[in-house]
Amino acid sequence: MCSSDLLVVSKYIGETEKNLAQVFDAAEGFAALLFFDEADALFGKRTGVQDAHDRYANIEVNYLLQRLEAFEGLALLSTNLLQGMDEAFLRRFDQLVAFRRPGTAERRLIWQGHLPRDQLSADVNVPELAHLFELSGGEIRNRSEEHTSELQSPCNLVCRLLL
Repeated sequence: MCSSDLLVVSKYIGETEKNLAQVFDAAEGFAALLFFDEADALFGKRTGVQDAHDRYANIEVNYLLQRLEAFEGLALLSTNLLQGMDEAFLRRFDQLVAFRRPGTAERRLIWQGHLPRDQLSADVNVPELAHLFELSGGEIRNRSEEHTSELQSPCNLVCRLLL
């Protein structure tokens, strides 16, 4: 089973656990790989209970901990907010791999790979962009794709990068 559109988190009480149960049940017995992108949204820290929403959010985390503990397949999680992850999840993983943000040289290559050269003004200095803006590869890709029509001048490009 592979689905990039699978929605697990629900605003309705009990639905997230039901959706998680379906995911884990479908994966059982297949040596499956479960990939949770933006995992901090689902594997977030439990909080002090101040209202019913907090209580149910904590129940979801507890349920997920139990299912993950019993899961015999491979679980991969990605997040750029590791500090937002519940410590109990982190203790259950055999490996944590940190990917550092790209340095200036890597950013220059990423910019060059994503900026449409035929649409850029000759005044756009890609090495300078890489030096001035400490963006991740995804941020560079998103900004270059979102604002292609505005890349005619360095002023437009820099203004868009700052937004």
